[in-house]
Amino acid sequence: MASLKDLRMRINSVKSTRKITQAMKMVAAAKLRRAQSRAEAARPYAERMERMLGSLGAAVAGQPDAPKLLVGTGGDAVHLLVVVSGDRGLAGAFNTNVGRFARARIRELESHGKTVKVLAVGRKAAVYLRREFGSRFVGDISFAGKKVVGFEDAAEVAAKITEMLEADEFDVCTLIYNRFKNVITQTPSEQQLIPGALPEQEAADATAPQALYEYEPAEDEILAALLPQNLAVQIYRAILETSAGFYGSQMTAMDNATRNAGDMINRLTINYNRTRQANITKELIEIISGAEAV
Repeated sequence: MASLKDLRMRINSVKSTRKITQAMKMVAAAKLRRAQSRAEAARPYAERMERMLGSLGAAVAGQPDAPKLLVGTGGDAVHLLVVVSGDRGLAGAFNTNVGRFARARIRELESHGKTVKVLAVGRKAAVYLRREFGSRFVGDISFAGKKVVGFEDAAEVAAKITEMLEADEFDVCTLIYNRFKNVITQTPSEQQLIPGALPEQEAADATAPQALYEYEPAEDEILAALLPQNLAVQIYRAILETSAGFYGSQMTAMDNATRNAGDMINRLTINYNRTRQANITKELIEIISGAEAV
């Protein structure tokens, strides 16, 4: 049975922990507002750019000199998975969920005889996946030292992917990240970057009459300028979605931790009072017994 001193020390320790988790919750809530607004602002631009390039690329996809960023290498043997996660922990199952999703995707591809390569963007994805798939890694990128991740950081990741594509190191590139829905829900999602996929609404209406567009300058010149930018935009969007999801998950986790700490303090306090009362009662009995013996 713990002594009164041990119980007091434990109560003070849990109170200190509760102060930390409460402060982390408030910080995460403040950062969530900014991260959520940035993620929501990036969505319309990224989605419409993808649709526009899909419509524009449909006219040149069948040409022999079509850009690799649009049509890929023509094969399907080697898959590059770009897994985006957070750089820090204490966010519940946020990083674990995207890691499990990527692990399931790797196993699925390898079960079909595909070769898989992994590029981790975020320290937690690298730590999680290296345990089992270390030989598949072609690199890992972390932004842990940066307060704000900018578009130029996403452009660096896109440049690395483009270099690998030009060297024919993969055939298909897929982006895996947590899509932010709300503070409680962040859904692991995947998006094929290379070769470019037609938007769902355009693919569904492929048999319907289509409008004819004239582009100035020519389609190939527009694609040469916009395809690399689109790759960076989609990666940047995934990073912003991950950032918003991370702070939402961290805020929820720290709120739960604060409540659990409060419940533990209440239980320890009750135990402390009962132990103290038992000690007092024992001392009174000893005093009374001694007095009667005299």
